[in-house]
Amino acid sequence: MAAVAVGFLALLGAAGAAGFTVMRAQDHARWVEHTYQVEQRISSLRVLVERLEVARRGYLLSHRPLSRATFVETVAEEPPLIAEVRALTVDNPIQQVRIAQVERLAATQFRLQAASIALAEHDPQAAIAQFDRDSTLQITRQLRAVTAAMEGEENRLLELRIASQRQSVRMLFAILTLFALLAVVVALFSMAVLRRYTSGLVKARDAQRAMADELDDRVRARTYELSRANDEIQRFAYIVSHDLRSPLVNVMGFTGELEAAARPLVALVDRVEAEAPQLMDADAATAAREDLPESIRFIRTSTQKMDRLINAILRLSREGRRVMTPEPIDLATLGETIVASLQHRLDELGATVTVERPLPGLVADRLAVEQMLSNLIENAVKYLKPGRPGRIVLSARSDRDRVLIDIADNGRGIDPRDHDRIFDLFRRSGQQDQPGEGIGLAHVRALAYRLGGLIDCRSVLGEGATFTLALPAGPAANQG
Repeated sequence: MAAVAVGFLALLGAAGAAGFTVMRAQDHARWVEHTYQVEQRISSLRVLVERLEVARRGYLLSHRPLSRATFVETVAEEPPLIAEVRALTVDNPIQQVRIAQVERLAATQFRLQAASIALAEHDPQAAIAQFDRDSTLQITRQLRAVTAAMEGEENRLLELRIASQRQSVRMLFAILTLFALLAVVVALFSMAVLRRYTSGLVKARDAQRAMADELDDRVRARTYELSRANDEIQRFAYIVSHDLRSPLVNVMGFTGELEAAARPLVALVDRVEAEAPQLMDADAATAAREDLPESIRFIRTSTQKMDRLINAILRLSREGRRVMTPEPIDLATLGETIVASLQHRLDELGATVTVERPLPGLVADRLAVEQMLSNLIENAVKYLKPGRPGRIVLSARSDRDRVLIDIADNGRGIDPRDHDRIFDLFRRSGQQDQPGEGIGLAHVRALAYRLGGLIDCRSVLGEGATFTLALPAGPAANQG
C-alpha cells in the first residue's frame, strides 16, 4: 500500500512539474515577445532618423512646405519613441548606455538640422553651401551605427530566449513521458497488491474448496481484465504526446474494477466467518474490510485530482494546436449571445450584464474571442460581492490598429499583488469558495497571445475589477 501511495504521489509530482514547465515556457514566450517589441521600436527609431535627414535635404533642395512639415512632424515623434525604447530596455544596461547615446546624438542632429532649415528659409543658397560643411551627415551615420548595434544586441537576446523556450518545450515532453511511465508502474503495483490479498484469502480457506475455486476464477477474470487494461496503458504511453489522458483513464477504470472485486471478497469473508470461523484469518478479514476499501478511496481521490490537472493542461495543448481562422466578428451580438446563455444564473443572483453599444468591428478567430469573453464574463459572475447587486459591463473602443475590450464588474476585486500571477497556470486569488482549477485566465492569456493581443487587469480589492483585452483590429501575423 505504501508503494501504491508513493506511486500516486509521484504522479502528482509529475503533473506539478509539467505545470511548472508550462509556466516557464510561458515566461520564455513573454520574453521573446518583449524582444520582438523592442526590435520593432528600434527599427521605427531608425526610420525616424533617416526621415529627418531626408526631410531636411528635401527642404533645402525644393524649399517645399511639405518637406518642412514632415521634418516638424518627425521631430515630435522622436522623443516619445526614444523614451519608450529606454523603458523597454531598462533591464539591459548595455542598451541603456546606447539609448542615452542615441538621445544625445538625436539632440545634436535636431539642433544642426533645425539651424540648416532656418537658414534655408532666409538664404537658400547659403544653406545649400553650408550643407557640405556641417557635421549633420556624420551625426546621422553615428546614429545609424548605434541603432544598428542595438538591433544586433536584441537579435542576440532573441536567439538566446528562443533557445530557452525550445528547451522548456523539450523538458515538458520529457516530463509527460515520465508521467505516462509512472502511470504504468502504479498500475502494476496496484495489480500486485490485489494478487497479494486474494492469494492470502485462498490460503486461509483450504477447507472451503468450492468457494476457493470460485474466488480463484473471479480473480483470474479480474486479473485478465487488469492485464488488458495495463497493456492499453502501455500502448498509450508510446503516443503520450498525442493523448496524455489515456493512461489516467485506464487507471480510473482499474480502480472501478478493484472496487467491484472488493465487494464479493467482503461477502465471502462474512460467509466464512459465519460458517467456519476457525478458518478465518484476522489479517485477511481486516485487509478485505478495511485496508482494501481505504486504498481504493485513496486511489479514486488521487486520480480525480490528476484528472482535473491533466484536463487543464490538455485544454491548453489542444487549443495551442488549433488553426486560427480570422473572420469578421460583431462584438455586440457575440456579447449578447454569451449573456443570454448566462441569464438563468444572472436571474438567480440578481445581477445584470450590460453590453454598451456601439462596439467596433473586429476580424479574428470567432471561437477564440468567444472563449475569452465567456471566461471573463463567467468569472465576473462567479466572483460577485455578496450583499451587493452585481453590475457587469462589456464595452469596447478602437485604439489605432487595435480594439480594446473591457469587462468591468463591481465584485470582490483582486489584491494588487495578484494582478499578474492570476494569469499563470493553476494560480487563483482571494477566497477559494468557488469551483475551478486556475486554468481560465491562463487560457485567456494564451488565446490573446495567439491572436497577437494582450490582456491586463485593473482592480481595487473589494470594489471590483476591469479586465482589458487588446486585440488587433485585423488578422494578426501570429495567428495560426
